[in-house]
Amino acid sequence: MARSIIKQRPAPEAETAPASVPITESSPKRGRRPALVGLGVAVAVVGALGGWTLVDQARDRVQVLAVARPVPAGQVISAADLVAAEVAPDPALRPVAVGRSKEIIGKTAAADLAPGSLLTTESVREAKPVTTGKDTVGILTKPGQMPEGRLQIGDAVLLVATPRQEDTKLEAQPATINAVVARVGQADGNGVIVVDVAVSPVDSPSVASWTASGRVGIVLKAKS
Repeated sequence: MARSIIKQRPAPEAETAPASVPITESSPKRGRRPALVGLGVAVAVVGALGGWTLVDQARDRVQVLAVARPVPAGQVISAADLVAAEVAPDPALRPVAVGRSKEIIGKTAAADLAPGSLLTTESVREAKPVTTGKDTVGILTKPGQMPEGRLQIGDAVLLVATPRQEDTKLEAQPATINAVVARVGQADGNGVIVVDVAVSPVDSPSVASWTASGRVGIVLKAKS
């Protein structure tokens, strides 16, 4: 009995599947541009130089005197009125070094000193107050009764008795009294300023009478 020989046909070769691309969370990296790299290096260098400059300036700071609390003009300055502050040297500033505090303590404030302000040699005057041996009288001045420029403590002034409104005859030589400015207040909303003047005890009653009736003018004497 003949056997049939069945030849099995070889299985067709399977088509080669394309290689799978792995899935990643990040996108493919791109090459860095030389220009951007150079810019980043430049920024880093500038930042480093800036930081070095700040550190260098901090090292160059000096200690100077500053005002710790409000000090009105004419008040004697004490150690409690001063505090040390650190500033960078500046030719435009002339603050007093901390080491010179003994030269400042005991002197009087030449003007109203605000907290936080730097102290200079112009901020103080000699310790002897202008009111020593004299009476102090406050004069309420309106615009036109005193010079336009701000008066300073220690300024020599001449108080002039101005005529009353009902006076029909003006005096050829009005009464005058010599005085020294002891303090100058701040102007209110109407421009009124209180000026304290130091006068001789003999003249203080007359000055008080003039200012009570609002008939006094202040003349700033010429400085020699």
